[in-house]
Amino acid sequence: MTLDDLRVFVEVCERGSFTAVARALSCSQSAVSQHVRRLEREFGLSLLERRPRGVLPTSAGRLLRDAAVAGVGQIDAAALRLRALAAGGAGEVRVSSGAATVRHFMPEAILELRRRYPGVQLTLRTQPTTRACLTDLAANRADIALISISGPIPDVELRPLVELRWSLAVNRDDPMAARESLDVAELAGIPNIVLPVSSSSRGRLEAVLGEGVLPSQAVSDWDTALLLAELGVSRAVVATVPNWAPSVHPDLRLVPIPELPGPTAGWAARSWADLEPPVIEFADLVAHQMRGSK
Repeated sequence: MTLDDLRVFVEVCERGSFTAVARALSCSQSAVSQHVRRLEREFGLSLLERRPRGVLPTSAGRLLRDAAVAGVGQIDAAALRLRALAAGGAGEVRVSSGAATVRHFMPEAILELRRRYPGVQLTLRTQPTTRACLTDLAANRADIALISISGPIPDVELRPLVELRWSLAVNRDDPMAARESLDVAELAGIPNIVLPVSSSSRGRLEAVLGEGVLPSQAVSDWDTALLLAELGVSRAVVATVPNWAPSVHPDLRLVPIPELPGPTAGWAARSWADLEPPVIEFADLVAHQMRGSK
């Protein structure tokens, strides 16, 4: 068993396909299979269940995957930092977050981090959901992750930042734009509403509104929902930080829905005490930008 065997096995578990892993690693499918077969021979157990459309880890495979994700991730992270130190580098800040959060709430923090630590490398992994961000954290592909917090998470330390607020996004000329707020019950009677399909808060929204109230239309992401609302193509139910009024959307209006409890946005880390100063400072800079957004 080698570290490469474990790395490839984790990739197969995550991607569910030998072909996808071979493509991602720029190697042959046979090479990927050899890594897995070597592990199965060593343990004398089937680690993957072969299916017509891919593979899934068996119970034994899940046990090995979970251990490998943590162990190999820590080794890879340590190796990166050791190489950086040997080369005279100043380290790395690794962040996992949604793409919209990076675009709207991290630019100032990124510029300030580069000013304070010009030798530090910033690595941003954009993910569609909180679950994917937490996977980055567990696999040690990220030092911190900006997520939607719904409760305690095992082996993760959370730092809540801001309570998000649900709003109806519309074009400034839309009849709804003049409203100061909306009642939840009114959503059922408003036509042409979309919701970002990748929203981590969709489940919570469904639990509050019940079936049949949420819009049946969905778009790929949060930014697309806002753009279509600004253009007047549709309306969108979105969660934003309080008092958010971006200059990049001058024709957009957000009508609050105060009855809907919003999700909490916050940072997650395996251990805040073990993080390097640049990582903590970047987290604080982003927090300041989100809390002070106007």
